[in-house]
Amino acid sequence: MFTSMKRLLAVAMTATLALGAAACGTDSDAAGGSGENKKITIGYMAWDEAIAVSYLWQHILTEKGYQVELKNLEAGLVYGGLAGGDIDLFLDSWQPQTHASYLERYGDKLEDLGTWYDGASLSVAVPSYVQGVDSLADLADQAGTFNGEIVGIEPGAGLTKATQEKVIPEYGLDGKLRLKTSSTPAMLAALDGAIKAEKPIVVTLWHPHWAYAKYDLKDLSDPKGTLGQAEQIHSLGRTGFGADFPEVTSMLNRFKLDGDQLASLEDLMFNTHKGDEEKAVEEWLKANPDYLQTLS
Repeated sequence: MFTSMKRLLAVAMTATLALGAAACGTDSDAAGGSGENKKITIGYMAWDEAIAVSYLWQHILTEKGYQVELKNLEAGLVYGGLAGGDIDLFLDSWQPQTHASYLERYGDKLEDLGTWYDGASLSVAVPSYVQGVDSLADLADQAGTFNGEIVGIEPGAGLTKATQEKVIPEYGLDGKLRLKTSSTPAMLAALDGAIKAEKPIVVTLWHPHWAYAKYDLKDLSDPKGTLGQAEQIHSLGRTGFGADFPEVTSMLNRFKLDGDQLASLEDLMFNTHKGDEEKAVEEWLKANPDYLQTLS
């Protein structure tokens, strides 16, 4: 009797283990068959092109069965997260100048997955109706026109660093114009309000950005070259990303957007469908039906 009970118990345990193994096998198959990890964390800073492409890729990868989490952080925290392995992917690395300090610190712990945009640049801009200010060199004598401030973005942004450490001292703006940092949305709200009231305002901005399509803006010339030259925007992965996500890496290697494509995506996301990023992405993909084929 005792022996029969042991045999029944052994059979039951074997069946339970078999069911568990089958369930694990099903999870693996659902995740892509090869057992490739399907969870990806994308870090992004609050620059509009970073937001736009991060939500674009969240949609693309979700459609392919990946579980995608987005994390909105300061640029330095994104790079630190990549280097530490807490973030898998970052799609807005400005090279070689704007993010140079982060790349110098973390570059050996990152994988460059390719350039998707050429011709990116930093700028300081005013509405075109502002007269007598065409260059950064004009700002010192016109500080009162702008209430003694340049309206900036996030404190940790490379653009903020360049403005504080190069633009202001090299154009003699110390004590005349202070850089007011806050956030990109706050800067854009201030810009929008000033333009509606036709008041003078000077802001830190960059190309590519949808604001240049919505508003009539004037970039101030930079004869001293304090804001650097045109740059490229790269996608970066944490160490091991290429080996862990070969399919995604292959797609990112082919990822490209031109100025018109990016502007139309940003316009849908930040104007037409403000607050509904998924709808903006879906509408953009419908308007660009062949785009996904370029990633295959």
